[in-house]
Amino acid sequence: MFGSLVSQLPIRLPSISYQAIGPELILFGAALVVLALSATVGRREHPQLYRGIGLFAAVAEGAWSANLLRLIDQHGPSLAIAGAISNDGFSAVVGIIVAAALVLTMLIGPGFVESVAGQGPEFVTLLLLSATGAIVMAQANDLIVVFLGLEILSIALYVMVGFRLRDGLSREAAFKYFILGGFSSAVFLYGVALVYGATGSTNLVKIAAFLSSHVLINNGVLLFGIALILVGFGFKVSAVPFHVWSPDVYQGAPTSVTGYMAAMAKIAAFAALLRVMMVAFHLQLEFWRPIVIALAVLSLVFGAVFALRQREIKRMLAYSSINHAGFILLGVLAATSGGVRDSLFYLGAYSVMVIGTFGLISLIQVDAGKVEGSLSLDDVRGLGRRRPAVAVLLAILILAQAGAPFTSGFIAKFSVITAVISVNEYWIAVVAMVTAAVAAAFYLRLVLALFSKDEAEVGVGDALYPVAVRGGSDQGLRLSTASLVPIWIGIWASVAITVFFGLFPTLLLDLVSRGKIFY
Repeated sequence: MFGSLVSQLPIRLPSISYQAIGPELILFGAALVVLALSATVGRREHPQLYRGIGLFAAVAEGAWSANLLRLIDQHGPSLAIAGAISNDGFSAVVGIIVAAALVLTMLIGPGFVESVAGQGPEFVTLLLLSATGAIVMAQANDLIVVFLGLEILSIALYVMVGFRLRDGLSREAAFKYFILGGFSSAVFLYGVALVYGATGSTNLVKIAAFLSSHVLINNGVLLFGIALILVGFGFKVSAVPFHVWSPDVYQGAPTSVTGYMAAMAKIAAFAALLRVMMVAFHLQLEFWRPIVIALAVLSLVFGAVFALRQREIKRMLAYSSINHAGFILLGVLAATSGGVRDSLFYLGAYSVMVIGTFGLISLIQVDAGKVEGSLSLDDVRGLGRRRPAVAVLLAILILAQAGAPFTSGFIAKFSVITAVISVNEYWIAVVAMVTAAVAAAFYLRLVLALFSKDEAEVGVGDALYPVAVRGGSDQGLRLSTASLVPIWIGIWASVAITVFFGLFPTLLLDLVSRGKIFY
């Protein structure tokens, strides 16, 4: 009887717009191709082949997103797959930013990871899958889809953080990231359940329509759900006080993974946060804006102050990333189209800077015979004499993160501060500028260490074939010429993009200005 009843129930499948989800299909399909090839031609025989497939997929995804942006400009935004996916300028611009970050990481990251964790397709596959999750989050018009994208992104990052299985610090970092990341996902999902209970839907547009046409007599469930969703996003962007995982994870993860995680996790989480707040809960602005203000101010102050106390460079940059999260939150709390534009500009500029920065730190670690692990200010003292090119490029990217003029970092900070001034939050702008001055102190301390006099000359590896001499099974590991060439291409590209958009910001500003969210 039950079987006959089920057989009579129609199964209604939504129409699929493959054009709208083309970026995800490209990246996910490339990940499947890499895995299939590794099963047939061998896991370790052709590492450059896997990287080439990843690079091609990243470029193709960026080109597809650019074409989507062109079509959206011509025909307007739309919803796809039963309203669960938003095909608008915002998702297309985020797709382009994701592609840029993925291309740089494909150039810089695999060479380092292969040298310390084995040459295989796993790293490229995880990069592609995590980027897929980021685009899903950017396109999601439903809280459940946001959660699915969040998990696709996060699970891949958990594995990449623990890539160095023989390193206890890497395993510890992966475990902490997994536990706290799982906890934040549970908090986010509980918030989604409460919002569904209050509004009867998880679709962002339907939630907004319900709240605009109904007055809730008791809105406690809704407001608590919004607060929990903000807590979940706060963990993902490492905003204070939900930042406790980031210093240990940044230090323990392979350095190139740290750079990618710092960029991609922020791109995805902030993209989803902007869409959810602007679309579903824009009418509740007076409730959630104070929460975002608190997160932004705490992140700005604590990120800058605690970074001053660090002498380990990766931990210093972890607190720096918290400070950067505070700046990006300024665009979120503005809750205007200008705030969205400025947040997107900051995400694009920061992702390029941070990936290049950690790529250079990886080179320094290998040269110093450390392979991975900690790198203190004393380790880089006098680097300008030994490796002037590395020191100069790192100094440019570090100064860009400090907001130095003629770099994209300066335009990014100026833009988000202007966004909060436009909504008359002058005191927050003052706090942001003061913390930027404080942050400049630890950035300049690192730059001065690079060009200060070396107290004791320490031998480093050859510039072309640096040798890891950490000891144990790591002894004798080398970066081949085939690995170094794309690494240097990626690093030079990061520096060039950072300087170019600092001198000519209009091009990037015009792009992100087209990233309008579909309401």
